[in-house]
Amino acid sequence: MSDVTLPVVDLDVFLSASPDSHEFTNECKKAADALITYGALLLHDSRVSEEDNNTFLDLIEDYFAQPEELLKQDERPELGYQVGVTLENTEKPKCAVDEPCLKVIARLDPAERPLDITAHSPDPKCRFFWKMSEKPPYETKYPALNAPNVVPKAEAIRERWTPIMEKWGSSMKTAVENLAEMAAIGLGLPRETFKEAGRYGPHLLAPTASDLVKYGKKDTILAGFHTDLNFLTIHGRSRYPGLNIWARNTGKRIPVKFPPAGRYLLVQAGKQLEHLSGGLIKAGYHEVVVNEATLQAIERRKTENPDRPLIRISSTFFWHLSSDYDLVPIPTLQERARALRADTINLGKVDLDEETAYEPMKVGQQVQNELRHIALMA
Repeated sequence: MSDVTLPVVDLDVFLSASPDSHEFTNECKKAADALITYGALLLHDSRVSEEDNNTFLDLIEDYFAQPEELLKQDERPELGYQVGVTLENTEKPKCAVDEPCLKVIARLDPAERPLDITAHSPDPKCRFFWKMSEKPPYETKYPALNAPNVVPKAEAIRERWTPIMEKWGSSMKTAVENLAEMAAIGLGLPRETFKEAGRYGPHLLAPTASDLVKYGKKDTILAGFHTDLNFLTIHGRSRYPGLNIWARNTGKRIPVKFPPAGRYLLVQAGKQLEHLSGGLIKAGYHEVVVNEATLQAIERRKTENPDRPLIRISSTFFWHLSSDYDLVPIPTLQERARALRADTINLGKVDLDEETAYEPMKVGQQVQNELRHIALMA
């Protein structure tokens, strides 16, 4: 396991420095380089409130502490679970049945591999999808991916739900859209390239929940080794460690550690960004497991907050490109990706037959293809 820490990109610089300054340009390049090298970065944003994150985590803990029969009322399987709740043991880690992904694992040093997922059942995590999208001014070809939100039935939750979800979701959405602008500038593209491509995307505030009373044993896999299908994923601080990511440049497993205090968010590249960049930026592989640090946090939480449910919430937001957007690699980025790959082949770090074809398609089609892989859509 690696002691590497992820690069920290300062959104405050982007928001306050002159666009003509070296400081501004360097911070944007740092964001792009971090995504190319690691597929992930830590984002500092002074506008983000730790109190809002805690209020959000409390709400989601309370929601998932409800009996299963109440939760089931909020399921929408007919919409591919793209709104409302997904209960535990529904979502399968795509990698367990995906040959290219299994090859990635096989190439890792045995000490750096994820917990064995070849025989892994569906993930023992629940999830809630809350849409944070702007309605497109046209008829979308993918209405199921743009369905209306589900508000939980239980009265005590229902009253608090929408204001808290909207407040925290808006904080993360604003931060990730600013980062998308930074990344575009750092890659030599017009500032609005990615932000405009995702203007009408079916963005999701998507907290996951793992019951640590049921699934709190060391080495339990809460979310199997996988990549995200969207463009960029952004997370707030969780109360329980356990997220590992893999850096593209080294193949080392990196346990994600937020700075002990301060206004930080974690950002990861998803498959839509990989596709649009022609593979220059790769979607980051990650897993969530119960490790020694998770166990220590569980014991601390039992002592300090004995009345609270022992549920690991990930404060996650999936930022998507618009469903009707044409997903085609940007030529300048695809060229850079080929040059980078040639260098990697020369270093003997990649299979010669491994080049991925990024076929042109609508974003909505790409999403549906990925959902079938993870058993959320028939």
